[in-house]
Amino acid sequence: MVGTALAVGLKSKGYQVAAVSSRSRTSAQNLAQQVSGCQVFDTSQGVAENAEFIFITTPDNAISEVVSSVKWHPGQSVVHCNGAESTQILEPAKKLGAKVGTFHPLQTFASVKEAIQNIPGSTFAIEAEKPLLPTLKEIASSLGGEFIELKAGDKVLYHAAAVIACNYMVTLVKLATDLWQTFGVPRRQATRALMPLLRGTLHNIETISIPNCLTGPIARGDSGTIKKHLDTLQKAAPELVSVYRELGRQTIPIALDKGKINKPEAEKMQALLGQQNTSKKAKG
Repeated sequence: MVGTALAVGLKSKGYQVAAVSSRSRTSAQNLAQQVSGCQVFDTSQGVAENAEFIFITTPDNAISEVVSSVKWHPGQSVVHCNGAESTQILEPAKKLGAKVGTFHPLQTFASVKEAIQNIPGSTFAIEAEKPLLPTLKEIASSLGGEFIELKAGDKVLYHAAAVIACNYMVTLVKLATDLWQTFGVPRRQATRALMPLLRGTLHNIETISIPNCLTGPIARGDSGTIKKHLDTLQKAAPELVSVYRELGRQTIPIALDKGKINKPEAEKMQALLGQQNTSKKAKG
């Protein structure tokens, strides 16, 4: 999906997309059908022999295999699109004289159609050295996106942050819709009902920013409501109590930064949410 999105986006901006290869020939042919002038090859070597700038958009566990299997030549640019891996995984290409880099779109791709639609406006995480670095920045700008430069040691934490913001949002919505099912509302209906709230929250994060966008009982210092939540969750969905407690504890510092609660109120909520004082525990 990432490969198709990049190919379609780059072609629309005047870049020539010369070749494609995939473990699934059907997948490669589907991409080529959307990008005029793109030739399908059965092997990665075929692509490498017909292009000077290669994006590796394979599944994460296949990058090393692809890089090691191709006979690269000096002057080529070899770029992978993985979020957590650094350029180190491209060392076999670098040893053969290729310029190497990473180009990760900070975006979610649930399908090819969504991937193509979501690319414009995305931020691209780039790791590369000159002269490839400015080229990747130019590509990001051409795709209508922003870019950030990362060092090799930044990649894993950068990707972990993306997982928390994107994948775990899905998990949180799933947990919320699970609770709606306890009072007889099906997941699909619950999701529809929650979407305006989610969109409003994202809008507030974007326009008002953290911490000022925080609302709810913790932002108000409403310990009574939090206690009701905990008591009822313990009866109806005890498996969610630990999640609720941890998210609450992580939210208290945001509420303090917003300035709508004071330190005693924060400490009361911390105690209610079960934060352990490890220093006192150690002394005991």
